[in-house]
Amino acid sequence: MGVRVSKDWQAVADAINTRMEQLGLSQKELSERSKVSPATLRLMQQGANASRSATTLAAVSTALGWKADHLGDVAAGRPASGDDAEQDLREEVQALRGEVAELRAGLEGLTAKVARLSKS
Repeated sequence: MGVRVSKDWQAVADAINTRMEQLGLSQKELSERSKVSPATLRLMQQGANASRSATTLAAVSTALGWKADHLGDVAAGRPASGDDAEQDLREEVQALRGEVAELRAGLEGLTAKVARLSKS
């Protein structure tokens, strides 16, 4: 008979909720991406003490941009396996900052053009 190791479902909930906030994902969007029901996601987000299959954990991990075993590692109290999600997020933020700067410059140009036209 194998020894049953308890899982830290609250740590899983915290990881999911933090990542969803970082990515701006709703529960519905995560459900669609992961193919996990909203009811199951809700329980996971609440840290409900209910065993989750490795398949479910992997689906949610992948949908959140992590390696498939990320949430399994979190549940088991292991450090997340060499995952680049944080670096990816930093790169995405940097790219968005560049896009915002371009949009700002374009808007300033349009504002100046409108000002010139209105003086005519």
